Amino acid sequence: MSLQKEIAHAMLQVGAVELNPTDLFTWASGIKSPIYCDTRLTISDPTIRKQLANGLASLIQENFAACDVVAGTATAGIPHAAWVSDILELPMVYVRSKAKEHGRGNQIEGKYAAGQKVVVVEDIVSTGGSSITAVEALRAAGCEVLGVVCVYTYNLPKAEDAFEAAGVKYISLTNFDYLIEAANESGAIQENQIPFLKNWHKELKEGKLK
Repeated sequence: MSLQKEIAHAMLQVGAVELNPTDLFTWASGIKSPIYCDTRLTISDPTIRKQLANGLASLIQENFAACDVVAGTATAGIPHAAWVSDILELPMVYVRSKAKEHGRGNQIEGKYAAGQKVVVVEDIVSTGGSSITAVEALRAAGCEVLGVVCVYTYNLPKAEDAFEAAGVKYISLTNFDYLIEAANESGAIQENQIPFLKNWHKELKEGKLK
C-alpha cells in the first residue's frame, strides 16, 4: 500500500475525515460538501500522529534536504511542525496569520536568522491562503522558503495557481483521490457513491460550487 493511501486510511480511522454523500456538511465558505476534514483529531492518537510526522519528515528530507528551520502555521500546523522538527533534529518556529497587536508584535515566534532555509508545515491546503501568508512573512523576515509540506490537499487549481504565483513548491502526504479509495476499501462509503463524490470534487475544482 502506498504511503498516500496509508495516511488516508489513518485519517479515516481516527475520524479526522468524515464522508457523507447523503447529508452534506456546510463549510465556512457556505459550500455544501460531502467531506469534512479535521486533522486536529490526529494529534490525539500517538500512533497516527507519529505516522504523519514521519511522513512529513520524509517529504522534507526527499524534497527540501537543505532545510535549516521547520515552520508551523498557526494553529493547526504547529503540533505537526514540532514533531517533524524533533525527528529531523532541526529548530522550529511558528507563524501567525498576522502580527500580534501587543508585546513585541511578532508574527513569527521562535528563534531564526535571516538567510536560513525554511520549510513550512501545514495541516490542510485548500486555497493555499494560510500557507502563502506564512511564506510571505518568512520571506519578509529574510528567510529563504524552500517549500511547503502538508498532511492533506483538495488539489484545487486555485491553490496550484497561488503557489505558482508565490514561486513556492508544495507537497502533500495525501489528497482527495486517495481518501475516496481508502474510504471505499474500508467500507466508509459505498461503491455506488463514488461517482457523486468524484463529480462534486470536479465541480469544486472548476469553481462551480458556491
